[in-house]
Amino acid sequence: MTIRVALADDQALVRAGFRMIVESQPGMEVAGEASDGQEAIELVRRESPDVILMDIRMPQVDGLDATRRIAADPGLADTRIIILTTFDLDEYVLEALRAGASGFLVKDTEPVELLRGVRAVAEGDGLLSPGVTKRLIAEFAGRSRVPVAPRQLDALTDREREVVALVGAGLSNEEIAGKLFVSPATAKTHVSRSMVKLGARDRAQLVVFAYEAGLVRPGWLG
Repeated sequence: MTIRVALADDQALVRAGFRMIVESQPGMEVAGEASDGQEAIELVRRESPDVILMDIRMPQVDGLDATRRIAADPGLADTRIIILTTFDLDEYVLEALRAGASGFLVKDTEPVELLRGVRAVAEGDGLLSPGVTKRLIAEFAGRSRVPVAPRQLDALTDREREVVALVGAGLSNEEIAGKLFVSPATAKTHVSRSMVKLGARDRAQLVVFAYEAGLVRPGWLG
C-alpha cells in the first residue's frame, strides 16, 4: 500500500527537501504541498493523505491551529499529523500533541529517521522519540499546576492505568510486557483498550494523558 504524504511548510526549499526524501522511497508519494495552515487544512480535506508533515510555525494560520482543526474534524480522522519543529524543546509541540498530533520531528532529523517516523505513524503508532519527547513533556508539564485526574480515569481498570503510566514513561509494548510479566500481545491489547476508552488517536496522546492525569510525573523519568 502506498503511503500518501502531504507537506506543509512556509519555506519552499524545505518542502522541496522533504519531497525529494519521500519520493525516493518505494511505497511513498507526495499528496500535495501547502505553505500555511489554512492551505494545509484544505489540502487534507481535498486529498485525504495518510500523513501530513506540518511545520508548527507558519504565517497566518499556524501549524498548531491547523492541527487542532484537522484533529477535531471526524471526517479527517484518517490523516495523521507529524509536527515539524526547529527546536526540540518547543512549547507549541506539547500543545500540538494535546490537540491530536501523532508525534513530532526536529527538522534536522536524518532522512532515514523521517521515513521511519512516517511509516510508524501511517501504521497507527505515535511517533515518540523517547529522549526528546520525555524532555519536552517533562519541561512543560513541570510548569503546569498539580494535575487533577480526569473523569475518564474511572473508565480504566487498575491494570489499564498501570499500562497508560508505562506508556507515558516511554516504554514500548515489549518493555511493558516485561515489566508486568505478560505477553506483548496482552500488553498491546491493554494499550489499545485504553486508547479507545480515553478517545486517544494514538500513543502520543496516551503519553500526554498520562502526564496530565498525574499517572506519571516528570521526576519519574530518570
